[in-house]
Amino acid sequence: MTNRKPIIAGNWKMNNTKENAEKLLKELIPLVADATAEVVVCVPYTAIETAVKLTKGTNIAVGSQNVSWADSGAFTGEISADMLLELGAKYAIIGHSERRTMFGETDETVNKRTKQAIAKGLIAIVCIGETLAERQGGITESVLKTQILGGLKDIPASDFDKIVIAYEPVWAIGTGLVATDEQAEAAVAYTRRELAALIGKKANEVCIQYGGSMNASNVDGLMAQPNIDGGLIGGASLKAVDFARVVKFSA
Repeated sequence: MTNRKPIIAGNWKMNNTKENAEKLLKELIPLVADATAEVVVCVPYTAIETAVKLTKGTNIAVGSQNVSWADSGAFTGEISADMLLELGAKYAIIGHSERRTMFGETDETVNKRTKQAIAKGLIAIVCIGETLAERQGGITESVLKTQILGGLKDIPASDFDKIVIAYEPVWAIGTGLVATDEQAEAAVAYTRRELAALIGKKANEVCIQYGGSMNASNVDGLMAQPNIDGGLIGGASLKAVDFARVVKFSA
């Protein structure tokens, strides 16, 4: 047993207008009011202010799905940490596989974004994970090690209070496929060992989520694993009842 508090974060991706966000959150708030896990909703930029207002005084924190490495300037389409903080965001997802595969995110840019986020006071949810070809090729651990060393380069152990790691096998995101409990635990345990090589005993305090199609039907088994401390939830976070079931897992 550990003292790590589970963190269940919903990643809405590019879904929900402000009106739909309000409707979903009003349904969700009473359903998770007694949750023992930390509850986070990472919403589109346009819904952050709405989400913060609606969740004020509740146990739900709000996050964004990205954050720039720069304070300001000629970075069309980006959003700064200061802008997110001004709106009331607490978390920021960094390096999601969709950002990596569709928008050119690299371990270097993940590292820059992560450093900026934690310097400004945001909690960074840093994503790592292998593709199906990489898993079938037997190089999952090598891929994870490269992403950990690159994405978390030169970040002192003391800053890991503001970092959450999300292991998200790319082949299990939005595909309906999911890693078995054993596969997920093996990858997360390996991630924790690599963190220990970087930051020593502090690695035992870092929350590591599973982020590959965790949902109401598989959450209990995944959350029963000793190294899995929560989930980064995609599709299941778009329905209040489904997300609440994940948040209130029994393990």
